[in-house]
Amino acid sequence: MNEQESISYLTQQQAAEIDDLLMGNLGFSIDQLMELAGLSVASAVAEVYKPSEYNRVLVICGPGNNGGDGLVAARHLHHFGYKPSIWYPKRTPKPLYAGLVTQLESLSVPFISIDSLPQEFLNFDIIVDAIFGFSFQGNPRPPFDDLIMSMASLSAHYPEHQKSPVIVSVDIPSGWHVEDGDRSGDGTRPDMLVSLTAPKLCARTFSGRYHFLGGRFVPPSVMQKYKLRLPKYPGTAMCVQIGNSCQIKVEDPVPAKFLQKNVEADPFLQFQKWFDDAVATGLKDPDAMALSTANKDGKPCVSPILLSFFLLQIIIGQNSSRMVQLKKVDREGFVWCSNYGSRKGHEIAENPHASLLFYWNTLNRQVRVEGFVHKVSDEESELYFCSRPRDIQIAPAVSKQSTVIPGREALHQQCKELEEKYPEGNKIPKPQNWGGYRLIPESFEFWQGDESSVHLRSQYFAQNTDGETKWRIIQ
Repeated sequence: MNEQESISYLTQQQAAEIDDLLMGNLGFSIDQLMELAGLSVASAVAEVYKPSEYNRVLVICGPGNNGGDGLVAARHLHHFGYKPSIWYPKRTPKPLYAGLVTQLESLSVPFISIDSLPQEFLNFDIIVDAIFGFSFQGNPRPPFDDLIMSMASLSAHYPEHQKSPVIVSVDIPSGWHVEDGDRSGDGTRPDMLVSLTAPKLCARTFSGRYHFLGGRFVPPSVMQKYKLRLPKYPGTAMCVQIGNSCQIKVEDPVPAKFLQKNVEADPFLQFQKWFDDAVATGLKDPDAMALSTANKDGKPCVSPILLSFFLLQIIIGQNSSRMVQLKKVDREGFVWCSNYGSRKGHEIAENPHASLLFYWNTLNRQVRVEGFVHKVSDEESELYFCSRPRDIQIAPAVSKQSTVIPGREALHQQCKELEEKYPEGNKIPKPQNWGGYRLIPESFEFWQGDESSVHLRSQYFAQNTDGETKWRIIQ
């Protein structure tokens, strides 16, 4: 169910009436509803943002029921394998909320204070906005007013193509009117909205990537009384996706002939548009890319070979290719991390030119980027290393890529010894031979397939004019 017209949206009064019914004649207690709501939020997060990539979660809790939903969600996220932290500046002294705090403290989930915004947000991969619910009226007061402004301006401080942080709003994005949405233009711009019970009217104006419905507790009598049209929850799921404003219909790809006029003059903007489309389709590992390098005698080139849904690694002559993960892209280039002593590390040292290839099969698209490669700073590499989950920090610390080892048992033993040397809570030092590389693009090629075999290819070539890089486009 993806069409907004096929789903019911509640006014503020209707939402309040349904809550009163649930906790009145229908026998629900506030803690039951809060538990189901928080579990729904955590389930929606886990549907899209896997803990292997989005591990660090900041849950911002307001003083009311919405904040309680956030506390419950944090507990479930902890059990799902995430590392949540809580910012809860206006604690509610009621036993229900005190109990939720105690539960989180028993799990060693940290309660933190944020002194520097928005810079502090970069320490997290996900921000859960659980500040105000549908009953809130008026203007936010300190400390939430400045916090909402900081969240709303995230895109201005940090480029949109950075994978972190993403914002997940619980029921009502902070700064929004329950019915009119972000009428001031100063509200939060979440990547995901998790509506509870039923979407509120403001959700009609939500333009983020993912819209989920949670709170699988609405009885038939309420559905009938308010003539609610809500999607069915699949299987035993606690959430259901009801919309995705950026979704590309995989079964109906856009023909190439309709895309040519929409090509951006800036290749970085064009890449960001296509990358966002790939993420929106739910494609597994949209940030996977084939990295091709060569030794001092050759230049790299890579060709995509489709085998099921994977790119086949190819090694031709003195050129070599392998799959790596994009860590970051901005106007300075494309960043990934690796062992400097690996084959690709040696080849980059001899010949600092490389090629990247992204292939998104469900969209029938590929992007090739060629350019010059250099190492990022030690400080930037350290940040990347510290952002990785602990178990993924251990692997590069013991791995000697592109070398012969006695067997996997030797690696497992080295991992065990390192874990004993640096027990939980102790920082694992970044290996000296591990760090980031940045490819500075000299050319881009965007390829859009078409079932007619009349494909679209747009090439961008960097031209330096009076110290300024401009891009020449060939189609």
